[in-house]
Amino acid sequence: MLPPPSIFRIRKPSLTRGTLLALGALAASLYLAGFPNTTALHGSRWHLLAVPAVCWAMVETGRCIGPKRNLYYAGVLILLYSELMILALVVFFSVYL
Repeated sequence: MLPPPSIFRIRKPSLTRGTLLALGALAASLYLAGFPNTTALHGSRWHLLAVPAVCWAMVETGRCIGPKRNLYYAGVLILLYSELMILALVVFFSVYL
């Protein structure tokens, strides 16, 4: 019997879990805004549930930063910046639409 993958172990840091959570929140936010039909974009109060999900994803990704500065550290920082952009987009959808 194999142990469960690290994505399901909440106590261990996982880049996959953080990235999937952020992308899922972005997809849900785009769907709630009515994205495929760009002529009828609309706001919804349900967008506010995506904001904590993206923040949790940023925390999960931030847990993976190690003390040494190397290429892995740089990759995690790039993921954090991309999740910050996702957070800005979700906040934009929740406030301005």
